[in-house]
Amino acid sequence: MSLSDAEPGQREKRAGTIQSVSIAMRFLKILADAETPLPLGELAKRAGTGNSSAHRYLQSLVKEGLADQDALSGRYDLGPQALNIGIGALRRIDPVEAATQRVKQLAAEMTTACGIVIWTDRGPTVVRWFKNARFTISTVSLGDVLPLDNSACGLVFQAYLTPQEIAVARETQPDMVRGTPPPETRLEEVRREGGAELSEHLFSALTGKAAPVFDAQGELACVMSTVSLLENAANEKHREALFLAARDVSLGTRPA
Repeated sequence: MSLSDAEPGQREKRAGTIQSVSIAMRFLKILADAETPLPLGELAKRAGTGNSSAHRYLQSLVKEGLADQDALSGRYDLGPQALNIGIGALRRIDPVEAATQRVKQLAAEMTTACGIVIWTDRGPTVVRWFKNARFTISTVSLGDVLPLDNSACGLVFQAYLTPQEIAVARETQPDMVRGTPPPETRLEEVRREGGAELSEHLFSALTGKAAPVFDAQGELACVMSTVSLLENAANEKHREALFLAARDVSLGTRPA
C-alpha cells in the first residue's frame, strides 16, 4: 500500500507530520498575509479546501483564540492568542526584548508613548506599545503598520534596509499614507545622527522619534520609537533619551 492510499492518520504517522496542524497553519498564514478580514468563501479558496472544511478549521481556531470572527460581517481575522504567540517569539530575540524593557522604562519616566517597531513585508509594524498616564493622545496602536515616508520609523528603516525590501512594502501601503521617498541625503542624515524625528502628518502638534537597534551581527533588529507633544519632547529631551537608549541596547547585544 502506498502512502497516498493510506488512511489520513496513517499518512500523517508515516510522513512524520500531523496534516490537520499543517492545514490550520495554512489558514493562519492566509489571515496573517491578508490586508483585511476575509469571508469564509475567500479563505477556503485561498487554502484550497471546501467551505465546510474551512468552517471547521476556522471555528476551532476561533475557539482557541488564534482567529476571530466578526459577529456582524462573519469575516475572519487573526485572534488575540496569535498576537500573544508572536510576541512570545519576539521575546526570544534578545535585542527586541532588551529594547522593549528600555522603551517601557522611557514611557514611565517621560510624558510620551513609546514602542517597538519591527519590519514586515507590509512595512514598519508596531509590536509593543506603552503609554504614560500623563500622555494618552496617540495615533499609534499595537499592530499598526506605519507609513514609510511619513513617519520617523519609516525613515529609519529606509536608511538601513535594501531598496528591494522597501519597494515590496511600498507597493502594499495605502495611497492615503504614501508620501515622497526621501532623498539619499536625508537617509545619510538619519544614519549619521542615529535616528530620525518627524512631526506627524495627521496631527502637527505631535512629533514622532525613532532610533535603530542592531543585533550582534550589526543588522537592524528593530526600531525604538516615541510619540509625544512637541512641547513635552523639547522640555524632556525625548530625542536625546531615545537615541541614547537605542545605542545602549545595540552595544549590549555585542559579544564582550
